Amino acid sequence: MLELRNLSAGYSDATVLDGCSLSMGEGESLALLGRNGVGKSSLLLTIMGHTRVHSGSMRWCGQDLVKMVPHARARAGLGWVPQEREVFPSLTVEENLTVSALAGKWDLAAVYALFPRLKERRRNFGNELSGGEQQMLAIGRALMLNPKLLMLDEPLEGLAPVIVDELCAAIERMVRRQGQAVILVEQHVEQALLLTHRAILLERGRVVHSGASADLLADLGSLEKWVGVRIQEPAAA
Repeated sequence: MLELRNLSAGYSDATVLDGCSLSMGEGESLALLGRNGVGKSSLLLTIMGHTRVHSGSMRWCGQDLVKMVPHARARAGLGWVPQEREVFPSLTVEENLTVSALAGKWDLAAVYALFPRLKERRRNFGNELSGGEQQMLAIGRALMLNPKLLMLDEPLEGLAPVIVDELCAAIERMVRRQGQAVILVEQHVEQALLLTHRAILLERGRVVHSGASADLLADLGSLEKWVGVRIQEPAAA
């Protein structure tokens, strides 16, 4: 479905991604991990057409993605939730969800089933929501475009633990039950690996590891080396 080969891209003449390659099939979920500044968010921005591609190729469902303008990428099935969320503050929750909706399995009923809080707050304006509710709204709005691939850029950042649990449950439901293809950029490494099928590690704009999320979760040495986090090993029985 998505294939990047030896992709180099960045901002103006600066290169952030340097020979990056990855591929995803339909319905797959991918954790995109690495230290701060290695190019994770830039990779999502590049897929959405907001950086300058210097060399390499990107293909989406057989089409040349490099030549496609950003709004056409959204129409072609690429969904993106940026770190900033960018909900419309002067629109209600329901207006935010329906303003750019496309026909498909993700309609108001499906989004409200995924995020019951949004149904309760459907008449509230975007600027009346908490940070966690705004994150739910941003994800719900992206789903209303019925994307083939949904890209989430650090959706758990800065949220209270109870909201993190709600969002993780929603992402798990999307991935496991609904078969939604997802790329998840996240500093909560353990949660990201538990929610996805595959994982890649980025370092200086290159993929340095690719494999099953469960295998990487068990490889504490690689996680500490490339991501800089230590996950506590289970206590002995």
